[in-house]
Amino acid sequence: MIKRYIVPVIVLILVVLLGVGLVGFNLFRDKAIKDFFATMQQPAAPVSTYTVEPGVWTPNIEAIGTVSAIQGVELAVEVAGIVKDIPFKANQMIEKGEALLQLDDAIEKADIVAAKAQDVLADQTLERARTLNTRGVGAVSSVDEAQSASLAKKAEIAKLQAVLDQKLIKAPFKGTVGIPRIELGQYLSPGTVVVSLQDLNTMRVDFTVPEQSLASINIDQPIKLNLTDNDESFDGVITAIEPRIDPSTRLVSVRAKVENSSGKLRPGQFAQVRVTLPKEENVVTLPQTALVSSLYGDYVFVVRPAPEKPAEGTAPADAAKSDEAKPADAAKPAEGEKKEEKLVVSQVFVTPGRRSGLVVEVTKGLKKGDIVVTAGQNRLSPGAAVKIDNSVNPANTTDAGLPKK
Repeated sequence: MIKRYIVPVIVLILVVLLGVGLVGFNLFRDKAIKDFFATMQQPAAPVSTYTVEPGVWTPNIEAIGTVSAIQGVELAVEVAGIVKDIPFKANQMIEKGEALLQLDDAIEKADIVAAKAQDVLADQTLERARTLNTRGVGAVSSVDEAQSASLAKKAEIAKLQAVLDQKLIKAPFKGTVGIPRIELGQYLSPGTVVVSLQDLNTMRVDFTVPEQSLASINIDQPIKLNLTDNDESFDGVITAIEPRIDPSTRLVSVRAKVENSSGKLRPGQFAQVRVTLPKEENVVTLPQTALVSSLYGDYVFVVRPAPEKPAEGTAPADAAKSDEAKPADAAKPAEGEKKEEKLVVSQVFVTPGRRSGLVVEVTKGLKKGDIVVTAGQNRLSPGAAVKIDNSVNPANTTDAGLPKK
């Protein structure tokens, strides 16, 4: 009878032991995972850095401008006529006074020949009237009428010559012509544009600056001009400042002259203009990539050595005593080993000032020697471990915007 109940009891005990073992294993596993993640150290994030060093900084006023030729016109005809000759080709260099277009002028030439013949007759009539008047035969009024007729004929010839000259278009200055907009045999009405003539040796750029910057710009002040499609810069100087401020935009129009010996500047190009201001001493600047904006203000990440933590379970006083008890050489790394310093980042709020190009001025929050993160902030938080890798650094591509050290 007893043997009948022994087997179920043994099975029940085994089931209970198995259940207790599973529960205990799950508890042990959860605690082990929790302890692992609690003590696990995140790998150091690679960042590029810039060491703060006050120095000389050249601020700029940035503006957007339009390039144009210092001499550029759209040549048009003054009188109607049929195109007889086009003595130029597109992109040809033209000297001042060189012919660009000839309209049919046969009628005007014939009119001048007829007028000159009549002018000869008028001169002879005037001479005859003066001779008769000298001899006392002719009247004085006859001399006056003959002289008036002679002067009127000469004025008519001058008028016909002016009309004839309008049939020939000449270059008003030395420059490069564009694409012809007319064809041989085409009838042109007054005002029809023939071709564009541009002097590309010297260019000008027109741009606007805010009225707050008006006091900082002057005639003959240097500027830098950059095109959007390359990094080449062109030097120029300010030649004119509009005395009137536009009341609708509060902007001031400024014009500068730029030498174009390379021929890369063309009229109508979009340009980025930087007006160079006087140099300033002891200015703290950073690459703009280092500055992070948030709802609470602007801040940067500063790299600092990680604070040393005492061993777990050891009081600070005991840790100090144990350190004193150890030999001095025990704190040093073994010979041939290089101990890597652990670095962490701190969040430091700063006050930014003026901006110029890729550089921003910092007026408050940083001091000389601070190591600021310039790239890699998107995966950082205060206290995060980092390692410095300046193989690619925005601070090295700021085109002399950072202070010279």
